Amino acid sequence: MQYTASQIRNICLMGHGGDGKTSLAEALLFYTKGTDRLGKTADGNTVCDFDPEEIKRKISISTALAPVEWKNTKINILDTPGYFDFEGEVRQALSAVETALIVVSAKDGVNVGTEKAFKLAKAKGVPVMFFITKADEENANFEKVFEELQEKFGAGMCAINIPLVSNGKAAGYYNLIDEVCRKSEGGKLVDVPVPGDAAGEISKLKDVLNEAIAATDEDLMEKFFDGGEFTKDEIRKGVEIGLKSETLVPVLCGSSMTFEGIPSLLDFIAHYVPSPKDNSASDPALFVFKTIADPFVGKMSFFKVLSGNINAGITLTNPRSGSNEKLGRIFTIKGKNQTEVDGLCCGDIGVVNKLVATGTGDVLCTAGANVEVKPIEYPKPCFSRAILPKAKGDEEKISLGLQRLAEEDPTFSYVNNAETHEQVISGMGDTHLDVIVSKLKSKFNVGVDLKEPKVPYREKISQKVRVQGKHKKQSGGHGQYGDVWIEFEPYDGEELLFEENVFGGAVPRNFFPAVEKGLRECAQKGVLAGYPVVGLKATLVDGSYHPVDSSEMSFKMAASIAYKEGLKQAKPKILEPIGKLKVLIPDSLMGDIMGDVSKRRGSIIGMAPAEERGMQEVQATVPMSEMASYATDLRSMTRGRGSFDLEFDSYQIAPDNVAQQIIEEAKKDEEEE
Repeated sequence: MQYTASQIRNICLMGHGGDGKTSLAEALLFYTKGTDRLGKTADGNTVCDFDPEEIKRKISISTALAPVEWKNTKINILDTPGYFDFEGEVRQALSAVETALIVVSAKDGVNVGTEKAFKLAKAKGVPVMFFITKADEENANFEKVFEELQEKFGAGMCAINIPLVSNGKAAGYYNLIDEVCRKSEGGKLVDVPVPGDAAGEISKLKDVLNEAIAATDEDLMEKFFDGGEFTKDEIRKGVEIGLKSETLVPVLCGSSMTFEGIPSLLDFIAHYVPSPKDNSASDPALFVFKTIADPFVGKMSFFKVLSGNINAGITLTNPRSGSNEKLGRIFTIKGKNQTEVDGLCCGDIGVVNKLVATGTGDVLCTAGANVEVKPIEYPKPCFSRAILPKAKGDEEKISLGLQRLAEEDPTFSYVNNAETHEQVISGMGDTHLDVIVSKLKSKFNVGVDLKEPKVPYREKISQKVRVQGKHKKQSGGHGQYGDVWIEFEPYDGEELLFEENVFGGAVPRNFFPAVEKGLRECAQKGVLAGYPVVGLKATLVDGSYHPVDSSEMSFKMAASIAYKEGLKQAKPKILEPIGKLKVLIPDSLMGDIMGDVSKRRGSIIGMAPAEERGMQEVQATVPMSEMASYATDLRSMTRGRGSFDLEFDSYQIAPDNVAQQIIEEAKKDEEEE
């Protein structure tokens, strides 16, 4: 069927991990005959969790697209991960939808993932609705969860359908808009009478819904206060306006196993959820919101049509790169299964393969068109590990794999640290990096190990000394002779500062550069643990030379001897990098977080209430060496509610016990090499 923008609905499934997003997507697909079997996450056979890593871990790690068709409407469901390490996937999906559907467990209630999902959707300006799933399971409590939603997210929560219990037994699900009660019997949904003892609960929730509807329109408000009853059309109009304006937050419920509540959800999406903006009369343009790097198929680009129609074979321009891209073949995709199509209408979502110069966040449009899309804002990678090949010679394969994986995941990055000679990868947590390692093996056939990255310490002298460096060697023919006196002293700069103050030609001027070069090379390794020396001033003050045996090499060697002796005498110290930490935490955890910062040898420098209610921002300075596991530790301490930003601030002298440990570890590493 050919659709128009008004018939498209783009929905982002969000929520806490394990609350039933993928199961709900599976139920929607099966109920609408989009698939011939009802898969289960535990069995590893769902449409949306098809990646081997998802099947192995039994969690979603990537956003999957699952379009369903219902009553002449195409509903593009974007099933997103609930695990915090994969927040980037959620942000990508939000950039392509008009509505967020947050899934909440009727047993577990509002979790931190629920709060994060709501916060992300509101920040994006996307209308929110809730679906309380697992409502048929033991210990489910719809009423309690609905009250939690009201308490956590404020006014505007309106139940659309509710589970009814009569005499301790499930009596069905009542739809407050359609005023019908349905129940699953023999695997089919049938209309059943409303139990008499449910009237009070229905009336109470209907009043909440009517009040929210009244707030959407002045005439409806007047009618509400006059005690008039809303017509079905007025209710539908009010719900549609309220959802779009974000003053009304619909709450539906049901079961992904028995399908109770599923038709109500589908009807609600088709009738009330906003459709994409209809720019079908404009020139064709699309936005790439997600990329998958597949070594067999090639690069897969997920896109949303912003305007016009996108037809197979069309050539569009990437304004960022200036490149032209031909969209040879266009597909719709359901999980991992692609279906080739002639084209897609404005507002629809599809996939194109093998774009050359286009990545996530890019726009493709007609040449000269000024199409702008607000960039997707990603969280910064906050958990780093050094990556080591299991087999020698795999470095090139690793680099290629990391490059491809970084293309599909902007929350993942990698750098070659020239100072520590390590390749360091960074992501959102240990699970994130574990998945990266697994993908390197499965997609690019290369095995790697991870370890904590080395800390880039520094060394610095603490007092002034004057030393001689003399290099003298005689071995037949020309000998080698260089003799220097150098004063070493600390100063506030970073690089070696070399000066000369030699009188009477004790050292000829043409040997000064050799002395400086020798010192600069030596300063790359300190005498304590082999770390670069900073803040070192060296002044050449005296020396002697031989008219035949002196050479640049001789004076370079003499400078090296003076350096090694001088630094030992000048009371060198280990400097450690100190970071500036900003951590956002709930008020109730202030004491725990401050205590943890102290354990990490940190110092609190300030605290203040954050913009978000009930949260505090704590600022501290803390040694970078103590922060390798902070991303996972903070998540554990705050149950995922905390976030942080850590940036290098300065180098400071390490305490003696810490310095001794650094020196011992450096000696151990040197012995192993």
